[in-house]
Amino acid sequence: MNNQQPQNSGWTGPQQPYGQPPFLPQPPKKGPGAGKVIGLGCLGLVGVAVVLGIAGAVVGGSGSNDSGGSTSKSTSTTTTGNGAVADDSKADSKKAGAPKTVVFKVWGTAPAGVLGGLDINYGSDSDTRKGAFKNGRFEATLPLNKGAMYFTLNAQLQGSGDINCSVTVDGQTKSGHASGGYNICDAQLTSDFTGGWR
Repeated sequence: MNNQQPQNSGWTGPQQPYGQPPFLPQPPKKGPGAGKVIGLGCLGLVGVAVVLGIAGAVVGGSGSNDSGGSTSKSTSTTTTGNGAVADDSKADSKKAGAPKTVVFKVWGTAPAGVLGGLDINYGSDSDTRKGAFKNGRFEATLPLNKGAMYFTLNAQLQGSGDINCSVTVDGQTKSGHASGGYNICDAQLTSDFTGGWR
């Protein structure tokens, strides 16, 4: 009898050739990432804002340019006390034909001095001017430039005082206040993409 133990002759399957790495499965394909989706969404919002801005500019500018287009304008008449008929369209045309202006104001108290108690600057993004404070007031007007990005006014006290300031554009007004020391009163209106002012 042979006391030698039998060798394990179990077959373990095919072996990889020497030096060749085992085969790995292909990684799954990725779909569009969250960054791409968010980027496309932001791009869409910017596109909508641009379209709205263009539409606002077209609507806002259509009333000021009457060349080539036909518009109908209603006129009204009023009978005066003596039976005469007054034409209201003349008054409307004066209002419509008058150029729009920007109004800058400063009022209050400021110390007297070489600088008049205040250092006043006003204007737009393309036109800056100096103003003089006299008898507790300053007021100036400039023609409304629809291409301006903003209209601003700042008035700096020269040591003491109490002042208010405002800028009015096309019916919109922004105001500010400063008191004491070398504080500055600021007021500014900025154009928006619809042709208005805020």
